Amino acid sequence: MPERLIPIQGDITKLQVEAIVNAANNSLLGGGGVDGAIHRAAGSELLQECRQLNGCATGEAKITKGYKLPAKWVIHTVGPVWKGGNQGEDNLLASCYLHSLALAEEHNIKTIAFPAISTGVYGFPIERATKIAVTQVNKFLQSHNSPKQVLFVCFSQDAYLMYQQLLKDLLKS
Repeated sequence: MPERLIPIQGDITKLQVEAIVNAANNSLLGGGGVDGAIHRAAGSELLQECRQLNGCATGEAKITKGYKLPAKWVIHTVGPVWKGGNQGEDNLLASCYLHSLALAEEHNIKTIAFPAISTGVYGFPIERATKIAVTQVNKFLQSHNSPKQVLFVCFSQDAYLMYQQLLKDLLKS
């Protein structure tokens, strides 16, 4: 299963995959970080489509076209804001990955790229978030044929190295 999971360092808006995941806010109308970068790269049509979706609850996901992005689809998911770890943050983050993967499967998406959801301004500790991401995606792929390939796109070298190590550890287990 882990051969379907690939960590890379780079810009998620430039990837040649069928879908990219947007770490969105509840409004889905753009923001900072990866959310703002995706909206800028996709163009104004993305914002127009997102306005029709009436937002998204934390832990859930919605899908739009990719417009000017290389990716055909954007799956928007709203990660939890870190509040110390006792407010259900782990379950909400896990739900982001599972809902995104379910949408990918529903739309027959074979390649998908995830950013490190909630680890930017939402403050989720990167190591904890990475473990949740890798565990949830691997678990989903064990019982589903699609997607065929999942990329974990890391902005920083530190995040990339963390994903690499966790995936190596997964191979050993």
